[in-house]
Amino acid sequence: MSYFTTKDNTRIYYKDWGSGSTVILIHGWPLSSDSWDDQAIALVNAGHRVIAYDRRGFGRSSQPWHGYDYNTLADDLAALISHTAVNDVALVGFSMGGGEVARYMSRFDGKRVAKIALISSILPFRLLTPDNPSGTDAASFEQTAQALKADRPGFYRTFFQKFFGVSLLSNPVSLAYLDWMQSIAMQGSLRSALQCLNSFSSTDFRTDLRTIAQPALVIHGTEDVTVPLQGSSELIHNFMPQAELIKYYGAPHGLFATEKDRLSRDLIQFLKAGPH
Repeated sequence: MSYFTTKDNTRIYYKDWGSGSTVILIHGWPLSSDSWDDQAIALVNAGHRVIAYDRRGFGRSSQPWHGYDYNTLADDLAALISHTAVNDVALVGFSMGGGEVARYMSRFDGKRVAKIALISSILPFRLLTPDNPSGTDAASFEQTAQALKADRPGFYRTFFQKFFGVSLLSNPVSLAYLDWMQSIAMQGSLRSALQCLNSFSSTDFRTDLRTIAQPALVIHGTEDVTVPLQGSSELIHNFMPQAELIKYYGAPHGLFATEKDRLSRDLIQFLKAGPH
């Protein structure tokens, strides 16, 4: 198993598969790099080196008390890039992972990054404020925090049903798949889940996005109830006019599972394309 150690002595687990131009996959909340396995295999088979890591507090990485703010999380990504000595990287962030992409790009001037992709991303700003009328009220995030504290396994069971668009009429993933996602989520600590919930719900990335000049692909499902499209990816072009938005009509939040083949194809095509 591969690990590196950050400057605050947090051990971060990562996978490093294949060879070729490098893609770094950044997972969502409250999962781990395992959620990316289908795309990772497809990207390796398409001729890429794929690095996927477990965010601090989740999966096989350490569970420190501190360090769940986006500056520190971006520093972790920078440490991974330095440790693996990669260049001309494509950063791919899913949901919460879009925040690491945006903050890394502004905090480190996009060093060593050639392209970015944002999948079901929480960008540009999740919180409802007077100047962000399409955001979500703070009380909703507080309700999530209280539900986590009251019954974390029970919360995750309901959460992942919505995450993947499971209902009486639609079963895009199996019950076994939902159980697997819940088991991954339970690998993370309650502290990290709560701290990261606070970070992705309250961090404003609008200024970060304005610093990004690299080619960018944005993908989002139109039926995403976890991170609604209208308050997230549809707004990114206001800050990154070069970004290409692809809407997956009828799709929920968890595109890496429900639309896994299409998502892999779109990522591979984007990575093959020349500069915009």
